[in-house]
Amino acid sequence: MQEQSLVLTKEWDKTFPESDKVVHEKVTFHNRYGITLAADKYTPKNATGKLPAIAVSGPFGAVKEQASGLYAQMLAERGFLTVAFDPSYTGESGGFPRYVASPDINTEDFCAAVDFLSVQENVDPEKIAILGICGWGGMALNAAAIDTRIKATITSTMYDMSRVIANGYFDSMDKDARYALREKLNAQRTKDYKNGSYALAGGVADSIPDDAPFFVKDYYDYYKTKRGYHSRSLNSNGGWNVTSALSFLNMPILSYAEEIRSAVLVIHGDKAHSCYFSRDAFKKLKGDNKELLLIPGAVHTDLYDNLNVIPFDKIEQFIRENIK
Repeated sequence: MQEQSLVLTKEWDKTFPESDKVVHEKVTFHNRYGITLAADKYTPKNATGKLPAIAVSGPFGAVKEQASGLYAQMLAERGFLTVAFDPSYTGESGGFPRYVASPDINTEDFCAAVDFLSVQENVDPEKIAILGICGWGGMALNAAAIDTRIKATITSTMYDMSRVIANGYFDSMDKDARYALREKLNAQRTKDYKNGSYALAGGVADSIPDDAPFFVKDYYDYYKTKRGYHSRSLNSNGGWNVTSALSFLNMPILSYAEEIRSAVLVIHGDKAHSCYFSRDAFKKLKGDNKELLLIPGAVHTDLYDNLNVIPFDKIEQFIRENIK
């Protein structure tokens, strides 16, 4: 299959410093829908033989130059070959129209990353893990339910995007509110078709009031400051297409989470507004190779980039123990 030619940034433009312990290179691969994905590959320096590998993506609305790249680089320092990829329609990846999210295609993106890793000469195809952050934690679990090549899955500060879109935060929406949302989104479809373009929902606001909820301030502190801002990040700028929410209303992820036989580590800060997504997803999982790790005092974005909070020792240990 011929892959789309993508324009990839050559300079280091991450929100974190480049490591001298790994070799970094830009790569591309395609998914089953013919979309070419852009990724950063991190290989431990002086590594020999076939390595265990990890595919990383997230958060929802972020790019590989943000949290997922940080995770990938840190795990490469620990001896894994890693890729941090931009999901379909976002960042440097292909797909048109831009800024579309899909429970199906974004689950497939993880499986496509496994395709890529499985055929690398320096990767052991029997030792592949995936790691999803925020909304891509839910996608990673969804991928683990379908892709038996995945030997271990890590979710970090996970969102179940189908649940939050269909039910609202803390399941506050009822069926009438959901119907009203459907009406609004379908009216937007008509407008978009008439206009020949797709309206954006907007990312994190450029300014927030003092009385904004804490989790809104938490996102602002990451996406709108030097800490995490990136010019290609949807959350830092214009956000997703408004109508992206439609498919999540109709197609819930995690429907077969209880059938995941491979190992899963669910990580969340116990002070995060989103912690209930991980607690409830973990309840669906079966088997003694599943773990829930709650980080005391941590909020949602602490697990994006706080090296004093992200439990890399535990992540490494869990993956190595479960990909033997």
